[in-house]
Amino acid sequence: MNHYLETEAIMQALAERFGEDIRYWGMLGLLHDVDWPFTKNDWKNHCIKAVEILKSHGFDDEFIENVQSHGYGYNEIPVLKNKKRNSKIEYSLVASETLTGIIYAYALMKGKKISDMDVKGLKKKFKDKKFAASCNRELVMEIELAGLSLDDFLSLAIESVKKIKDQIGLE
Repeated sequence: MNHYLETEAIMQALAERFGEDIRYWGMLGLLHDVDWPFTKNDWKNHCIKAVEILKSHGFDDEFIENVQSHGYGYNEIPVLKNKKRNSKIEYSLVASETLTGIIYAYALMKGKKISDMDVKGLKKKFKDKKFAASCNRELVMEIELAGLSLDDFLSLAIESVKKIKDQIGLE
């Protein structure tokens, strides 16, 4: 749940920054991996099973497409392999959900502390490709396609996650 809550918090802050619907963007962050419990051992269906789950709960096609967009370009998901993200909300979602892994790993390294995390330290870890190696830095950099610099994004993300630190077991 930590990943979902962190992504929700970052997406809400991005929506506020961009003057978008905070509730909608937050919901995308919260539900982007809604099918993960069913697909974590079956990557080819990740973001695909989400369609059925979200439709059954009344979500519209646009919301579902936005959710699916974080899986675009992955060879492991053949149906989405050749699709490209092309909107601010899609770039924001993939950047946010990917960055959560780096932020959380860095906080754990610091003894579960996020309260004193800063952009300089996070950026150093971001540049170290061996740190949280499974987090694709190119996906995080897509935030620049949404119109936000990496430094501004790192700052916004840190502050967003700090606000929910108690919910996700950080100090």
